[in-house]
Amino acid sequence: MSSLARLDLVLRTNHIHRIASTPTAAHLRRTVKMPSYHSAYNDDTTSRQCGNMSLLPIRTKLRGPAPPPVDAEQPDIVDESLDLFRANSLFRNFEIKGPADRVLIYLILFISDCLSKIATSRVPMSQNEAHKQLSTFAIDNVVMPGDANFPLNALYAAPANRNEADLLRQYLAQARQETAARLVEKIYIDGKPSKWWLAFTKRKL
Repeated sequence: MSSLARLDLVLRTNHIHRIASTPTAAHLRRTVKMPSYHSAYNDDTTSRQCGNMSLLPIRTKLRGPAPPPVDAEQPDIVDESLDLFRANSLFRNFEIKGPADRVLIYLILFISDCLSKIATSRVPMSQNEAHKQLSTFAIDNVVMPGDANFPLNALYAAPANRNEADLLRQYLAQARQETAARLVEKIYIDGKPSKWWLAFTKRKL
């Protein structure tokens, strides 16, 4: 089960903060069983939005609609997601404070799925194999807000039209590819994945 599906299962079956068993969309927007740290980009008013997700700058050589960062030395949303992943995995409650938080949540859950793929591989993945498989995974079946099978539609607004939907899908695919590439570089040490990172696949986000 993917991290997105697991989170949807939590929302459907658990009483979040003892909310009624049929929580309203307003309740779900306020509280989701997720991390404790927020994106530094929530106050960014310059980035375009699709639905209620920001199309934030990404430092990447991959083709796509993500704008380049004004300051390439500053952490971007991919850096934030990787840097906050482990700390956020230790927390359970998260108040969404802005459109950048929704990008952060999306990428943190994607990172969890990537780690699960590495951890559950029957044959230990080399760094090159992990890069290859995660690169393919990043662009295969990019599920996003508004899709019938996107499990967090109660928390995310659908794009306003088809053009916005195409733009958001391209942005998320680009963000996923860059996240997968940086994740592999970050967790592989001497050709092997860090057990410290893979240990977090046992936690339910």
